[in-house]
Amino acid sequence: MRLIANIARVLVGIEFVFSGFVKVVDPYGTGLKLQEYFEVFAGDLPAFSGFFELLASQSQLLSLLFCAAEMILGVALLFSFKMPKTAWIVLALMAFFTFLTFYSAYFNKVTDCGCFGDFLKLKPWRSFYKDIISLAVILVIFFNRKKYNESFLALPATVIATFIAFGIGLYAKRYLPLIDFLPYAIGENLPKQMEPTGVKPEIEYTFFDKNSQKEIESMEYLMDTTQYKYVSSVILNEDELQPKITDYAISNIEGDEYTQESFTGNKFLIIIKKNKGIGTDEINGLKELSNSLATEDVESMTLTSLILDDFKSTFDTFGFAGDLYNCDEKVLKAMARTNIVMYLLKDGEVKGKWSSHNIPTHNEVLDLLNR
Repeated sequence: MRLIANIARVLVGIEFVFSGFVKVVDPYGTGLKLQEYFEVFAGDLPAFSGFFELLASQSQLLSLLFCAAEMILGVALLFSFKMPKTAWIVLALMAFFTFLTFYSAYFNKVTDCGCFGDFLKLKPWRSFYKDIISLAVILVIFFNRKKYNESFLALPATVIATFIAFGIGLYAKRYLPLIDFLPYAIGENLPKQMEPTGVKPEIEYTFFDKNSQKEIESMEYLMDTTQYKYVSSVILNEDELQPKITDYAISNIEGDEYTQESFTGNKFLIIIKKNKGIGTDEINGLKELSNSLATEDVESMTLTSLILDDFKSTFDTFGFAGDLYNCDEKVLKAMARTNIVMYLLKDGEVKGKWSSHNIPTHNEVLDLLNR
């Protein structure tokens, strides 16, 4: 039994470290998912709407705490750190996750639980079944929590994991994620990401069997109409058929579309999601860089989801080179995990990506374009 308990501890520890890591590298994305959950609960439980709206407003802070805690707990399990207490926390956390995934699947409220961030997308029911299995394994740990022998490395390993987890998360919040799992990552070609994947559809057909008087399912279309009658069909891999980028589009203040123009030649995109909290040093640095790049045939384009008519006067005071364009808020949240974010595109390929806290130099931009 001790062997089984230790295997369970290691397996759950690895799961928590991995799951926590792929989320804490991008806590902003997990925060968006938490906000989505809280907004759903606020609508479904109006008596507690104020409470859930409060949680939604603090989703980014909660995301950092949740993601870091998951990674830290994973390390604590691997080194058997204070198992009587750790087992309680892990059990409570997994019970909470299991409830979320069940609610998401049963009521079809949130189509992706965000269990593994943007690294791996799981459908709601798959997420729930995964959590049920994990919960069963955690129960083995819980009932044996007083039998584990704590490693002499348990305390230092957990302390180090705490610094690393919060360090990674805070770095991503101020700069950008250390690892980018989104289709806007460096090296990706945005126009190609907007094309169909080329994956063939997997279709499951339902037929009425005239002999057995029952409906049957088949992965092939049954041609014998004397025995089978076609009822319906469903595409099983619909998500795989969709382009990775489906909603990227930009337009100018007059409403003219400039999506394809943003993929032509050398473009320096400046993404501003909100005009609050932007420092003078950031504005001056971006102004200097965008104007210097204009002399090198690098066109600057400022993208925002703010109302252009309202933001235009503020934009003019910034003095950036190039024009102002509108882009959907959801797209900009995927492209820019902080505010402000810069993209360097060469014929639609992402050559560089920075936050306004580490603005590149003129020469750094040109070096990337010449590679």
